[in-house]
Amino acid sequence: MTNQTVEYVRYRIPEEKSAKFLAAYTRAAGQLAASPSCVDYELARCEEDFEHFVLRITWTSTEDHVEGFRKSELFPAFLAEIRPYIPYIEEMRHYTPTAVRGPGASVPTLYAWAGGAEAFARLTEVFYDKVLKDDVLAPVFSGLAPEHAAHVALWLGEVFGGPPAYSEAQGGHGHMVAKHLGKNITEVQRRRWVNLLQDAADDAGLPTDAEFRSAFLAYAEWGTRLAVHFSAPDATPPGDQPVPRWTWGAAPPYQP
Repeated sequence: MTNQTVEYVRYRIPEEKSAKFLAAYTRAAGQLAASPSCVDYELARCEEDFEHFVLRITWTSTEDHVEGFRKSELFPAFLAEIRPYIPYIEEMRHYTPTAVRGPGASVPTLYAWAGGAEAFARLTEVFYDKVLKDDVLAPVFSGLAPEHAAHVALWLGEVFGGPPAYSEAQGGHGHMVAKHLGKNITEVQRRRWVNLLQDAADDAGLPTDAEFRSAFLAYAEWGTRLAVHFSAPDATPPGDQPVPRWTWGAAPPYQP
């Protein structure tokens, strides 16, 4: 359960003061950005009434804001910038995020961008064909079940934003992790797995744009490094966890 809190500060700034107000917050933002208690921040201006502004700051907790940032060496410089506008504050409160949240459809999922279920089925079919012919990985996958590639296609599809088919048919993250226990996967094997997956993505016709491939590779790196960790002899299996949901990350889909 997260302890993060969202502070909303609502201002009504006279039109003739708005330019200086924005300039002051541009400077003050440097103190927010430098604070380890600050997760992110945004100052928005009302489109219907230009005098209204809303500052949203996500803090690691209310205590970290009040006892941390406000008592830190960063606060005096922050306060010096915004002090002239304190009389224009109409509301300043902390809000606890609820479970009612989620992405909209304006940005496609990685699953949809890749081509859906058919694309991931092609990917895993091509990938495991390569794996079984590879000197480094073939021994790891000896005795591979015929349905293994199809199960991994469901897994990858769900990870990248598709339907929860793997969760419904197989289980969550813990089920996938359990398949790696005791395998003693080496770094050489992990790296080969990642390289072959990228080759398979090329051969299967997955999108080649930089934004998709960077997110695709990021998951491959994250997932295989976890596989190495949990395959070690002294690894402790995790508890029940949902399938991770991977998104675009730092680079959203390219829009020309």
